[in-house]
Amino acid sequence: MSSTVNRQIRLARRPVGDVGPEDWEHVTEAAAAPGTGRFAGRTRYISLDPAMRGWLDDRPSYLPPVGIGEVMRAASIVEVIESDHPDFQVGDLVTGAFGVQERVVSDGRGALKIDPAAASPSTYLGALGMPGLTAYFGLLDVGALKDGDTVVVSGAAGAVGSMAGQIAKAKGCRVIGIAGGAEKCALLTGELGFDAAIDYRTENVRKALRTHAPDGIDVYFDNVGGEILDAALANLARHARVVICGAISQYNTTTGVQGPANYLALLVARARMEGFVIFDYAPRFTEAAREIGGWIAAGRIKVLEHVVKGSVDDFPATLQMLFRGENTGKLVLELD
Repeated sequence: MSSTVNRQIRLARRPVGDVGPEDWEHVTEAAAAPGTGRFAGRTRYISLDPAMRGWLDDRPSYLPPVGIGEVMRAASIVEVIESDHPDFQVGDLVTGAFGVQERVVSDGRGALKIDPAAASPSTYLGALGMPGLTAYFGLLDVGALKDGDTVVVSGAAGAVGSMAGQIAKAKGCRVIGIAGGAEKCALLTGELGFDAAIDYRTENVRKALRTHAPDGIDVYFDNVGGEILDAALANLARHARVVICGAISQYNTTTGVQGPANYLALLVARARMEGFVIFDYAPRFTEAAREIGGWIAAGRIKVLEHVVKGSVDDFPATLQMLFRGENTGKLVLELD
């Protein structure tokens, strides 16, 4: 172990607008030995998420920003290769917020063993990880989902959106997805079972929503913000619930975030709009994962993943796929 090196990606500077190669530092250092009560692991999979962009800005948020010179924050799955920890044995696969690096050392806090026999390891970063849990609690708790609701999901071909739409279908709802490109829209209505899909690149979203949801939207699950949020607000049903999960269209802006111009629609429809942070639901994660796992086993939810194989050094380029809309489903970097 002492002769093994650890490749890391660290934040070199705070990006302005799009994140570029110059915003990262590629570092090689000696890998640390675990020591008493700790284990060492080799990173197998790294999660890439839109929220990462917000972690790079030095402003108040639900988590402190990644510091300059710090290893980039990321959820990952590691294989234990050396251990002096009673709960983790060599060969175990473990998920946790271990960061963008090849080797990790952990005292076990925040680490969770996964069962590769129950699901592919990468699934614990997606459908059975934070994206799946986010969709679950966002819809059922924040959105107060009811059988028969008309549900609209933006960013519907992404990690959270694809799960949100499928969960809504599993709960007996009519589901309309908004995504970019004919291929993604065909995936939504085909493999994933959405009732309709709107291509925001070629269609007038506001008009399309009136066509597909003539009686209005009961639950709008928003992952993108901006103009699409405004279009949904213009088509709300009475007592609608608007769930603010993310706003990927606004993350790289240099001119200020575009807020909802149609917010008075909330008044007219007697509706509400609420944001949430998934960590607030931590005591119920096991409950949600159990139900999601049951839907997957029953074939009611299909796991949608976009796995890129490469090295830690490929992280910056892979991250940009999220903001260009190049991924379908959960984006994961699998290390060679």
